[in-house]
Amino acid sequence: MSYPDLSGVSAAVREVLDDKYRARETGLSNSRAIIRNSANAIRAIHRGEMDRAAELMEEAGRLLAEANEALAGHPDILYAGFVGDASKEYAEARLTHALALGAPLPLPADLGVRAAPYLNGLGEAVGEMRRRMLDLLRRGDLVAAEETFGAMDTIHELLADLDYPDGMTGGLRRTTDVARALIERSRSDLTATVIQERLRRDLAGS
Repeated sequence: MSYPDLSGVSAAVREVLDDKYRARETGLSNSRAIIRNSANAIRAIHRGEMDRAAELMEEAGRLLAEANEALAGHPDILYAGFVGDASKEYAEARLTHALALGAPLPLPADLGVRAAPYLNGLGEAVGEMRRRMLDLLRRGDLVAAEETFGAMDTIHELLADLDYPDGMTGGLRRTTDVARALIERSRSDLTATVIQERLRRDLAGS
């Protein structure tokens, strides 16, 4: 009995899989760094260190572009969890930055991310805006706090209006539900602070 010569098969599949593996390792390594830089950028934004945040986001954007290029020929990996998670964290950082500055929000194409991670990043930015609103309330800046809350509410309205299957949106429904809960808590915090401020003014004027 003769056995088939599989050397050609081995060479062919190894060439494909070796290339896929190298691309996967680039995407995975970059994704970890993107998530780390994006988280550090958000922390810098809350500390008011906007230049540092911009540097971190610039590096995260470069790494994301590199990962996308490396994985362009491997859509089965490109659309896997770790690249989507990194894209979402990067989008969240960029969107939080824009919201904190009152600047126009970058679009998905501007960031090089797909719609689903972009929208989930936008939803998670609501949580960062709640933190910003509470910081503003502690500083007594009611006007800015109310503007921040208005931005949060507007984002939630958009997300709630996007009624698509979760398989298309990467679980956006859950992100939207979390955002709604944060907004209701924020509404309560803001209302209580406004009432207290009115009472303080009334007592000071009496």
